[in-house]
Amino acid sequence: MMPAPDCPKDALAGWLRIRPQISWPRWSSAHLRHEGSHRDAFRDFFSTTRGGRDTEGTTRVLAALDLVLAGAEGGDRLTFALLANWQQTVLGEGPAAFRTMPAFAKGGRERYGITADTRARFEQCLSESTQPDLPLPSRAARTYLDVLFFHPFEDGNARAAMLALAFVLAREATVIDQVHPLQTTRWADDAEGAADLAALLGILITAAERRQSHGRQP
Repeated sequence: MMPAPDCPKDALAGWLRIRPQISWPRWSSAHLRHEGSHRDAFRDFFSTTRGGRDTEGTTRVLAALDLVLAGAEGGDRLTFALLANWQQTVLGEGPAAFRTMPAFAKGGRERYGITADTRARFEQCLSESTQPDLPLPSRAARTYLDVLFFHPFEDGNARAAMLALAFVLAREATVIDQVHPLQTTRWADDAEGAADLAALLGILITAAERRQSHGRQP
């Protein structure tokens, strides 16, 4: 059956097409990996963006963040099952299953298709969050966008993407002390925007490291 004339193109298919072609920024990992304990920027982000309008939901997403950080410290692998465990906590409902229907976002302007191998392709993309020849900021940015554009859950995908980003950073003992600069609309067909997100993450990591070494707050 032909789609309706106003039905948007499959944004997920578009993302998978451009994903291997993106010119991800390169950094020396020696300057990006560091350990430290400063203000939990992700906790602050969820509290300030959701706390005033959804206190129960904020409590749940912060509980999920605790699971994320514990899993990263324990060396968990990023899989859909792990994401689904966090998402069950985020939504406060039953098991979070992979969607079975096309999904829409941005007021219906992006549509994410579904095929027999969508979940398998998602699992493969998640496994690439540890790709050894790609620097951490680029891997973290790509994983964040993978979750956004695969849109695996019926609800809460933006939160799932941010939790996945926190996990990838925390798994390598790397922190940022500002998350709010990352909050902007992302489009599945925007290769330059994807690379820019990775560049911004690299800047935030470097800035946090510099502030930490000088004992300053953001």
